[in-house]
Amino acid sequence: MAVWDIAELPAREQFGYWREVICEAFVPLTPHRTTDLRGFAATVETKPLAALNRARIAAQAQRTDHGPREVARTAGEYFFVNLQLAGRCVTTVGDRTSVVRPGEFVVVDTTEPYFFRFDRAWRMVSFRVPHDALGGRRPELGRPVAATGAGAAVTALMSALWTVDADAPGAVALADSFAAAVAGATAAPAPDGVSRDAVLAYVDRHLGDRDLTVHGVCRRFAISPRTLHNLFAGADESFAAAVRGRRLERCASLLADPATTATVTAVAAAHGFDDPTSFSRAFRRRFGVSPREMRP
Repeated sequence: MAVWDIAELPAREQFGYWREVICEAFVPLTPHRTTDLRGFAATVETKPLAALNRARIAAQAQRTDHGPREVARTAGEYFFVNLQLAGRCVTTVGDRTSVVRPGEFVVVDTTEPYFFRFDRAWRMVSFRVPHDALGGRRPELGRPVAATGAGAAVTALMSALWTVDADAPGAVALADSFAAAVAGATAAPAPDGVSRDAVLAYVDRHLGDRDLTVHGVCRRFAISPRTLHNLFAGADESFAAAVRGRRLERCASLLADPATTATVTAVAAAHGFDDPTSFSRAFRRRFGVSPREMRP
């Protein structure tokens, strides 16, 4: 467990320390004052639970940015599930701006920009969840979820799990249950006319294209990145993992074909793998042999 009490410092040092604390406790963030208060009383308490990290925060009015610069400095891929306890949080993700009120929670993704604005003192419980914990399922980002229906399961679990010791029996199972509840409560329905199978068929036809990216596929199908990720919610792998896996399979097929005369590096580069070392590691993880050992 880690606890930071900003009020223990002299008032003139509090806001600068707050900036350091939230970057250490969460991810790179840039806070901005929105009041003329001299000091900045706030507290943060964090404690792990299996793959999760739990936090309880109390702070003053402010604006907090996780913009493109902060995203570029972020290590790891996580979702934050933020349950508002007091005050309100104006949350902006992409083109969506919403107001999260006490009793509601919202999900944000550390690999994408998001922005918070608090207009008064506030309290929040925040759980950090690795992308992998959701098994490729993609929650809808930036949408307030009330404590009703499936949302009630998430808020109840957040309250209950806060008191669970990190080394308690069943901690891993409890963390997994929480991730499943989040995915179930925040998944968006697939858009009409676009299916995961259609996207995968397109992927298979364009494995060598440099534009086989989230944004490239979204342009092709006229859907948003959020919609694309939601198509893979509940599947065995995410969109990015599906593309990578299919590219590796195609490379393996070509390398095993006696008619292929291209070098390993050329085959890899033709399918989006520009770093031979990374390609070799990924290939061995998937097939148990090196690319050269795959050749007849």
